[in-house]
Amino acid sequence: MTASTPEFRTMNVTRYVTPLREGGSLPAIVEADDGFLYVLKFRGAGQGAKALIAEIVGGEIARALGLNVPELVYANLDEAFGRIEGDEEIQDLLKASTGLNLGVHYLSGAITFDPLVTRTSSVTASRIVWLDAFLMNVDRTPKNANMLWWNKELWLIDHGASLYFHHAWPDTDPALKKFPQIKDHILLSHATELECVRDESVKVLTTDRINDIVALIPGEWLEDDPYFHDAAKVADAYRNFLVSRIKHADVLTNEAIHARQALI
Repeated sequence: MTASTPEFRTMNVTRYVTPLREGGSLPAIVEADDGFLYVLKFRGAGQGAKALIAEIVGGEIARALGLNVPELVYANLDEAFGRIEGDEEIQDLLKASTGLNLGVHYLSGAITFDPLVTRTSSVTASRIVWLDAFLMNVDRTPKNANMLWWNKELWLIDHGASLYFHHAWPDTDPALKKFPQIKDHILLSHATELECVRDESVKVLTTDRINDIVALIPGEWLEDDPYFHDAAKVADAYRNFLVSRIKHADVLTNEAIHARQALI
């Protein structure tokens, strides 16, 4: 597992290539001024900046735990793109997303991971299940794996459904909430090393590491939260959730273990 301090590059979108209509938020493949293609996640999409925040937190925690995640970058979108797009739906999305968005490096030639075709190790499966239990990620199921097979390796994508509680912050500590949806995880039956993975993950996800990851969230994405009305308080809420979730690692791990036992 890596423990290096995460950093993001900033790039400018130079060409809108094509929409990815299978995504509910209508992401798109774009070209940037560094010459690479990215999947662009729009701040102006239905779930707004919160989905992008979940992408950053989920993706960088996954990377810290030694899992493969495509590079994430800050992506500047010029208002000119909204003026020249012919499709009205896409035009509205582009106009609403002028400014800073999130880019995910495009894995050209990648295929959707199918656990029936390509088996993954029990340790890797356990790390992914534990990650999604930790993040309360409801979107890694047989219906939608959100994993790709690329260059003979497994890659995780689309963490925007993580931290789902932040769309309506609860009055009580969300880290104490149960996560029964873990029973639907696509890799749960292969996750036989959850306790070992828990011990490794707790060592990696220190308070300093969590602070570094939360610091990657642009302040402007935190400013409009209707529950706090203060960017610093929102950032603190994310930090407090993640730190508290680590403190209750035994609880979330046991919940996943019991879900697996019920499954098999």
